[in-house]
Amino acid sequence: MTTIAKTLQATFAAPTAHKQSKLNDLLDTYRDGLQEAFDSRASTMSAVSDIVTPYDLPYQAKAALCNYVPKLRETYNARDLGDEHPIRLTNQAATFDHSEDRDYEFTWWVPRPGRGTNFWIPLRINPEQEDLWHDLVSEDAKAGEIRLQKHRKNWVLHVTVEYPVKEPETDDDATHIGLDIGETALITGCALKDGSPTDPFVCSGSRAKHLRKEMHTTLKRLQDREASEWRIEDRFSHYQNALTDIVEKASRQVVEYAKQFENPVLVMEDLTDIRERLDYGKYMNRRLHSWAFARLQGRIEDKATEAGIPVEYVNPAYTSQTCHSCHRIGRRDSQAEFRCPNDDCHVSTFQADINASANIARRVDPWGESVPLDKAERDDSPQDGSGCDTATTHREESVPTQMTLTDYEESEPSASDD
Repeated sequence: MTTIAKTLQATFAAPTAHKQSKLNDLLDTYRDGLQEAFDSRASTMSAVSDIVTPYDLPYQAKAALCNYVPKLRETYNARDLGDEHPIRLTNQAATFDHSEDRDYEFTWWVPRPGRGTNFWIPLRINPEQEDLWHDLVSEDAKAGEIRLQKHRKNWVLHVTVEYPVKEPETDDDATHIGLDIGETALITGCALKDGSPTDPFVCSGSRAKHLRKEMHTTLKRLQDREASEWRIEDRFSHYQNALTDIVEKASRQVVEYAKQFENPVLVMEDLTDIRERLDYGKYMNRRLHSWAFARLQGRIEDKATEAGIPVEYVNPAYTSQTCHSCHRIGRRDSQAEFRCPNDDCHVSTFQADINASANIARRVDPWGESVPLDKAERDDSPQDGSGCDTATTHREESVPTQMTLTDYEESEPSASDD
């Protein structure tokens, strides 16, 4: 068995005026406690606890504050707080109920300070997530952090859940599907049938590439102008949410593509062991530290595992410069074209990303490893410097959490790379 993590979302059914007042009081008190703890520069859980204990908050909110506040400055590098912070609660607040007799079948037991003050609130859930809500009620799925956000008059609840799925098994007659992750083409997938590339799949990366460039330019301009922290965080969240949406849709498309084949196995490049050993040049190095590509691999693996599709990782060396047919080292003169130097090979030129994905699929067979890892000393990027072909692997469980501005700043290339 393996574990998958997801974030469930629900909107409150319109609360009564009395419940709305209680929710507003809870939100105001939480933000007051958060602001005081932040302003005090409390850097430990015990220091935060001393500050928030007098506040009229449920213990689940106080415990969440004790964990969250020390991270604000040290991890998130926050200089001030915005006005839209959600209420964070520990998983001890994960009390839900279900009944088919209600108009809104699922309800949440909203925690309040004091004995006998909690109340039930009906939830409008996403129908596609209904099975997981049932698992949450039956405790077949484990709840993580809970966040409650107010958007104008609506209240939105986010619940992180973890649940087990059966480890996919590889069939002897598997169809291996190589996935090459890049920038111009975000994902190029290619199945191998009798050793030949079959029915390739391409997901454009132009939107993601545009967003990343726009994000970098916008945030740099705001930082140069010394804009307020909340404004920078607001714009960063906008871009991150848009990129996360692209990642979710693209990973879902990959799994749907794989389902059309018998006994599919998705194959991706594993860069874990060579990141410290090789210098691929500024284009590859920039991509190796790009959070979007790392997250994309993780989300593909999560969705594939959930669908019962195995995922394998292979040596990435020279996938872009090896001919998928004769296995000779050729060259990639541009982002779009691979050229084979072997006059006896039926391949002269080939679409470069499809050639790379076919090589990735072929390398599941250890006999297909035509280039030893230790010999990979050349730059694997296109000769015109237009980009590169592979992405950082994400071998651990992928949790769809919010990326921080600190993570973004660390992942961006330095001035010397441009």
